[in-house]
Amino acid sequence: MAWQDDIYDAFIEAKIRQVAFVPDAGHKEVIRRCLETPSMRAVSMTTEEDGIALLAGAWLGGDRGAMLMQSSGVGNCINMLSLTKICQFPLITLVTMRGEWGEFNTWQIPMGRTTEAHLELCGVACYRCDTPESVGETVRTGIRYAYNTNSAVAVLLGQRLIGAKVFEAGRPEGTR
Repeated sequence: MAWQDDIYDAFIEAKIRQVAFVPDAGHKEVIRRCLETPSMRAVSMTTEEDGIALLAGAWLGGDRGAMLMQSSGVGNCINMLSLTKICQFPLITLVTMRGEWGEFNTWQIPMGRTTEAHLELCGVACYRCDTPESVGETVRTGIRYAYNTNSAVAVLLGQRLIGAKVFEAGRPEGTR
């Protein structure tokens, strides 16, 4: 899980203090480490747009924050993303992609195929990682861009990187 260590390390280096997340198997190691870090406040959200509001408040309160979510949650954020544009605050979100390579769940495909386009239409700069070697530098670059320009940035963690979930009859999605 070296690429997940790279994400966590980038958060520490950038002095990320608040992490909003919707529970997700692709982010589970980063979430675990953030929850265990005394200098971070990791908050589980019931919906992704709540994370944008939390991070707006964090910025107003003097903290840097980041959000972890799955591509299917991007659709939940469309209206709320206008807040970053109007209020001109930085937003960095890491999005685990579904509906791509090896996807078994047809419900994930429509949003997975259009996530990047949706984000870009909302004014979010998108960077993509499909190999473990690209994660650290890409996340660091996204964080710098977001915080140096007060812009919204999404780092898309491709399904080839995180691995396709496997469905087995009688077991919940993503379990083995």
